Amino acid sequence: MTNIDPAVFGKVAVVCGGTSSEREVSLNSGKAVLNALLSKGVDAHHFDPKDTDISKLRDYDRVFNVLHGTFGEDGGLQGVLDGFEIPYTGCGVLASAIAMDKFRCRLLWQSLGLPNVPYVVLNDDSDFEQVEREFGLPLFVKPAAEGSSVGVMMIENAGDLAKAYPQLKQYHGEILAEKAVTGGEYACSILGNETLPSIRIIPKGKFYDYEAKYLKNDTQYQCPSDLTDEQEAMMGQIALSAFAAIGGKGWGRVDFLKDDAGKLYLLELNTVPGMTDHSLVPMAAAVNGMNFASLCLTILTQTLSEDSVYRA
Repeated sequence: MTNIDPAVFGKVAVVCGGTSSEREVSLNSGKAVLNALLSKGVDAHHFDPKDTDISKLRDYDRVFNVLHGTFGEDGGLQGVLDGFEIPYTGCGVLASAIAMDKFRCRLLWQSLGLPNVPYVVLNDDSDFEQVEREFGLPLFVKPAAEGSSVGVMMIENAGDLAKAYPQLKQYHGEILAEKAVTGGEYACSILGNETLPSIRIIPKGKFYDYEAKYLKNDTQYQCPSDLTDEQEAMMGQIALSAFAAIGGKGWGRVDFLKDDAGKLYLLELNTVPGMTDHSLVPMAAAVNGMNFASLCLTILTQTLSEDSVYRA
């Protein structure tokens, strides 16, 4: 990236924390981003909307958003910032809201013929035993509008889906049951209009849960991954199409599953990806020769090119 005078950014709020189930992860991301921007000479400041009235953002020139989960990733914060006419990193209101809702995001992808992990929406009247027979065991069940694998459960024994379902009602969004696709889990990061090298995620446990993402150090990450050149190109194409479909811009991360035959399936799209020492976007950027501080500065620089306040 070309040299840029950090003074052009003005006073920058690194918004993190909040009150969602991803608060601790967000605080860790915010700390890392804040330190990175400060190291580049940016006038950056920690801002936690749990502790500070959101109206105080009017005192800043722009926002680096790492407020994961509810309000920060679902279009709420984006709407506030649009109203305040403050530029911010990442996607706008509509793209954020769609991506946060895995069910409606998948409906959009399906309408465009993009490959989705087979799933069904559960409700109180669902035939849970039939879902188990249709998808086979193990299968996964998750809330549709949470991130960081919050609430994700693996169902391994017949009859357990009906027992798990009530436990997920505390979370946001519909409850989805998904077929287990077991050929590998991958992440494809997007920076601007390009994709970064894919990462294969190999958890030590049964699946890539919250603990594997943020608390343990035994998950293996392969970057570059084990995909063939053809599969890598296909994943990048699908990721960019999925991102464009929701009106995404700036940066993000698209997660995939691969079956045993090598077919790729979209799993979900993250518009405010993690930026901790366990996170995948910084890992992929590093393989491309970009260190963490330069990555953060590149993302912040995207806020300088906005032609208008409103972003779909």
